[in-house]
Amino acid sequence: MNSVDINCDMGESYGNYTIGNDEAIFPHITSCNIACGMHAGDPYQIERTIDLAIQHQVQIGAHPGYPDLQGFGRRVLPMESAELSSYIKYQVSALMGLVASKGVSMTYVKPHGALYNEMARNEAVARIVVKAIKAINPDLKVMGLAGSLVKDIAEGEDMIFIAEAFADRQYEANGQLRSRQLEHAVIGDAEKAASQVLSISQSGKTLSLDGSEVPVTAQSFCIHGDNPAAISILNTITEKLSASGITKKHF
Repeated sequence: MNSVDINCDMGESYGNYTIGNDEAIFPHITSCNIACGMHAGDPYQIERTIDLAIQHQVQIGAHPGYPDLQGFGRRVLPMESAELSSYIKYQVSALMGLVASKGVSMTYVKPHGALYNEMARNEAVARIVVKAIKAINPDLKVMGLAGSLVKDIAEGEDMIFIAEAFADRQYEANGQLRSRQLEHAVIGDAEKAASQVLSISQSGKTLSLDGSEVPVTAQSFCIHGDNPAAISILNTITEKLSASGITKKHF
């Protein structure tokens, strides 16, 4: 792999609440997943984040989630199929409209938090979300967990799937992300996080929490802006990639 995409969830501040460290992170990434106002974000912060993405020439994607501000979108909400579809269409359309108002384009959708994880293991939910995205714009790419069933569903709808791995999340032996409700779910050590990115980029594998090898093939790597070690991790990733002749470039 000669180049990798580095993405981050952005625009999640709203009202009086500041979440993440967007301005400091933007110079280090190549793609941004912008919150759509349901799990986080508000119209002002969303538009401000789009401006930052344009300023730093960072690719823009929508980051829709369950309508759960209190839980930051990290709780699964039981929703009827039509209801979930409408919420996805609403969020993707809203961000697409704001992006278009700036004279640029949105190229992909990455679901957030609990919805992202639910899609990785629940075929029915994955189909609803993918079809909702396609209904808005079939040219949008769908980003999901590498090795998950989302790939086959997206490609079955003639949509491009972007396999995602994580720099700062711990993997379980089955290839799933370790639940945030458990200890050691988030990686705060910059060297360990950067090594995980390099290992997946070069050999298509990483180590699970129990030390077993987990195969992971990915086109994009996520770093979480609310991780206190995010900037340190991003700097170390850049150093390790550069030393190995790998450039940062959006897909």
